[in-house]
Amino acid sequence: MKNLAILLLALAAVLISSCNNKEQSPQIDLNDLSIAAIHDAYRAGDYNCRELTQACIDRIKKYDSTLNAISYINHDALETAAELDREYNETGVLRPLHGIPLLVKDNINTAGMPTTAGSLALENFIPGEDAFIIKKLVEAGAVIIGKTNMAEWAFSPMHTESSTAGTTRNPYNTDYVPAGSSGGTAAGIAADMGTAGLGTDTGNSIRGPSSHCALVGFRTTMGLVSRSAIIPLYLRNDVVGPMCRSVEDATRVLQVIAGYDPADPLTEHSKGNIPGNYMDYLQKDGMQGARIGVLGILSNDNPDPEIRELFEQAVEDMRSLGAEVINPVDIPRFEELSANQWCSMFKNDVEDYLEQYVQSDTMQTIEDIIEAGSKSEFAASRLKESAQFEGRYGSSNIPCLDAFNDERRIAFRRAIEDVMDSLQLDALVYPSWNNKPAHIDAFMDEYKGDNSQVIAPHTGQPAFTVPMGYTGENLPAGLQFLGRMFDEATLIRLTYAYEQGTQHRRPLEL
Repeated sequence: MKNLAILLLALAAVLISSCNNKEQSPQIDLNDLSIAAIHDAYRAGDYNCRELTQACIDRIKKYDSTLNAISYINHDALETAAELDREYNETGVLRPLHGIPLLVKDNINTAGMPTTAGSLALENFIPGEDAFIIKKLVEAGAVIIGKTNMAEWAFSPMHTESSTAGTTRNPYNTDYVPAGSSGGTAAGIAADMGTAGLGTDTGNSIRGPSSHCALVGFRTTMGLVSRSAIIPLYLRNDVVGPMCRSVEDATRVLQVIAGYDPADPLTEHSKGNIPGNYMDYLQKDGMQGARIGVLGILSNDNPDPEIRELFEQAVEDMRSLGAEVINPVDIPRFEELSANQWCSMFKNDVEDYLEQYVQSDTMQTIEDIIEAGSKSEFAASRLKESAQFEGRYGSSNIPCLDAFNDERRIAFRRAIEDVMDSLQLDALVYPSWNNKPAHIDAFMDEYKGDNSQVIAPHTGQPAFTVPMGYTGENLPAGLQFLGRMFDEATLIRLTYAYEQGTQHRRPLEL
């Protein structure tokens, strides 16, 4: 009888072990996993949405204590993923972004999740409704894995430091910054904690962190993508866009989010300016016959020797891929036209956001924000500055308007596009940064070479960054393509051809 009991216990242990093994998730290699590869795996039954979502959450929990990229993990992500699995099992149809893990910058409204802009003032703010672009992404099947850390209130292009989540590090070398302000999204996507990411860009904040973290970053034409229900910095310059590990993945995200939103009047300009399918422009031979201009005033602005070498190689690579490169290209009166473009609009824009979305009796003004305090000295100083001054820097008599109505912005854009037209250029190129990322403890002293601030935020033109190699410290560098208004299709064609022809990005080993 005793032997029988022992035998039964042993059999039960084997059965329990067998059941547990069946319930274990498959080993999923997240390194540089693309949207297309994920959908192929779903179709093949290699793993499902819930298993992939769990793998991303596990990776965050394992590695993010070092990077500090993620400010919040979505507690409903696994349930959402499981529902998408049930849908696919019933229909056999995958939505455009079905089960794709998405990381969202912490200034974009997400229902049921904190949206803080990294600040103590909004530390407990949880929107009741998704932003317009989040609704579109969720409808397309994306699974929000979590929110990403950001430079508080998006003030800093130099580094990513917030009161709510601290400081984010560059995953390629943690002694360095990932730039700002979308550094959390950049670090998280580079470290394979999600497949696609969203950032916002007022002057640099998609392209700078993407360049520093070997990602593709799309700053699209102003008016192409809605900015409603997003905490603003300067709404007249703000753009939201994809940050991904490949041009193809960024294009898949853009295909979903582009279009008119009644809550963002600027998107009225997108009507009639969106092709049927941006995916059609993913052409490996897209450099063949292209005419590319090297913008000398930026690319020759005292670059670091290693960055100069990478950029010169990029120019040669474009030639070898079939492009005709005009080097250099000059824009008449460039310095004059680019001057006095910035306007401080934070006070007005953020108070509008507080009134429309936060709706709190105790958080209505920039003075309320300042009173709430900040753990970031940089953010605190910028808040005080924004409370004291509003208007155009250097030329306060000219009204601060949007890219379609501001006389200085229009003049700057016309000068650039006139040269592009006269030379029949498809795009202008220059390094996204002329210098390497700064050390994390010396970002103020070492911040230099940021080319993203100079043109696109003011003219409204699209500008995409793609990886162009690494410096000796394993620090990524980016190549930037500037295009005509609403000509994202051409930039997709060129950046995809360059990316496929050079294959600079390499998976990150944590």
